[in-house]
Amino acid sequence: MPATATRKPKYIVRRSRIHGRGVYAGRDLAKGERVIEYKGEVIGTREADRRPPSDPDDDSHTFFFSLSDGKRVIDAAVGGNAARWINHSCAPNCESEEEDDGRVFIVTLRAIKAGEELFYDYSLTTDDRLTPTLKQQYRCLCGAKNCRGTMFETKRKAKKKA
Repeated sequence: MPATATRKPKYIVRRSRIHGRGVYAGRDLAKGERVIEYKGEVIGTREADRRPPSDPDDDSHTFFFSLSDGKRVIDAAVGGNAARWINHSCAPNCESEEEDDGRVFIVTLRAIKAGEELFYDYSLTTDDRLTPTLKQQYRCLCGAKNCRGTMFETKRKAKKKA
């Protein structure tokens, strides 16, 4: 590669038609390609419950990523990176993969063309009863044909995982 040539970045952040900011493929990405690590301060769930929302006008908006041990959370509002801007979709083109050490990477589910917005399914869960109000607070705006209308994992989705 000539010294003057530069490789296009894997991703870029810009305004999203779905919600606020979004992350877009900066170049063509292959199926199974690691795009970005979800970075931030790793804290306990009690500390996460104590922390204020990332957006004072929306108490449902955080940059938390719950780890599979159920005890720790990555708070991308503290020391986070562009991964925090990846939006939810019920028809995602990426997924999260957690390593044994708790590091989380966003990986493509299929080939993605430069300029496409990157999405993963947040599959949120709650110990609270999933009321219409709670579903509305975490409503999905993806517009996919199979949109569940909420970022919460539904029983239908949970059955598919089993």
